[in-house]
Amino acid sequence: MVIIKSAAEITEMKLANRIVAEVLTDLEKFIKPGMTTAEIDRRAEAIIRGHGAEPSFKGYGHPPFPASVCISINEAVVHGIPSDRVIIKEGDIVSVDCGAYINGWHGDAARTFMIGQVAPEVRELVEVTEQSFWAGFAQALPGNRIGDISSAIQKVAESHGFGIV
Repeated sequence: MVIIKSAAEITEMKLANRIVAEVLTDLEKFIKPGMTTAEIDRRAEAIIRGHGAEPSFKGYGHPPFPASVCISINEAVVHGIPSDRVIIKEGDIVSVDCGAYINGWHGDAARTFMIGQVAPEVRELVEVTEQSFWAGFAQALPGNRIGDISSAIQKVAESHGFGIV
């Protein structure tokens, strides 16, 4: 069942998502070769808490997730746990999934960053992934179903020789 949100609820939802957007925008400039994924996590948590919000993922689940963001590097698909042992290298692609909880609402988004010079096939993968996202976004319309969104995403990816995980 779909519950229609009030203007006040939508405002609060936007606040949570603005915090997430700020974190991801900051990390785009912050992430550099030689740093650890734990450093990225600490930076994200500081920004989230600086807005009076809580990291959505930290402590979630059983066992509880130990970090504020999920960070996946290269072939890792999702939900990588930040670590002081995982070091970012030139040519990596780093995906950060961020969530912030404030005033009863969660904001959640992910972004993938290309670190320095990446191989042409890696750049193509990242660019096609973004094109696929926007194709799906264009299908997020009243009356459409999740299948319409996922079909649009899959068509773009497969037209470039990529598959969906």
